[in-house]
Amino acid sequence: MKYFKRLKSEMDPTPFLEEIAQVATAWDDATGRQNKIPVQREAKAIPLRGLRKSAIGNRKRRDVHESRWTTGSKNYPVARAFLESFAQEQDSILGRAKIVCLPAGKRVYPHIDRGLYYRVRNRYHFVLKSTHGSWMKAGDEEVRMQQGELWWFDNDQMHEANNDGDQDRIHVIFDMLPAHLAEEVFGAAA
Repeated sequence: MKYFKRLKSEMDPTPFLEEIAQVATAWDDATGRQNKIPVQREAKAIPLRGLRKSAIGNRKRRDVHESRWTTGSKNYPVARAFLESFAQEQDSILGRAKIVCLPAGKRVYPHIDRGLYYRVRNRYHFVLKSTHGSWMKAGDEEVRMQQGELWWFDNDQMHEANNDGDQDRIHVIFDMLPAHLAEEVFGAAA
């Protein structure tokens, strides 16, 4: 496969799911994904890291490289620790990150993540919950990611997802910039 690569399996999602369950309004606190991104309208999200708004300037949001932890991310220390640890393990700089719920019978419509931000970063999915495996397609390849697996996939390709199960599907979705690209992306100050 050229558009998907399973990096880890048999990771325990329980601490992540328990952390989410402790926040009563976890899925209701941020609705920007549903309201502003048509292809994502059926998905719910908990933003952990987002773009640094002060860095937008004259750029489009999809071209802003700078990111930061969201205020709400303090409620998810397990997820934050995992993201920081994996970024260090991969010699990468953590970008945007979110926990995403795709309810049963819902989908993420075909799209390509456009913009300078996405062109230089790797996209990852850590499957926290999926009853029959999480179906995804990128380019001409399809996979069924299983609970407890961590995947890289090429979001430069047309991609989509569908929850054909009978329960919510929950993933941690995040981006990382390989450290060797830091100076090219952020300048000499990096």
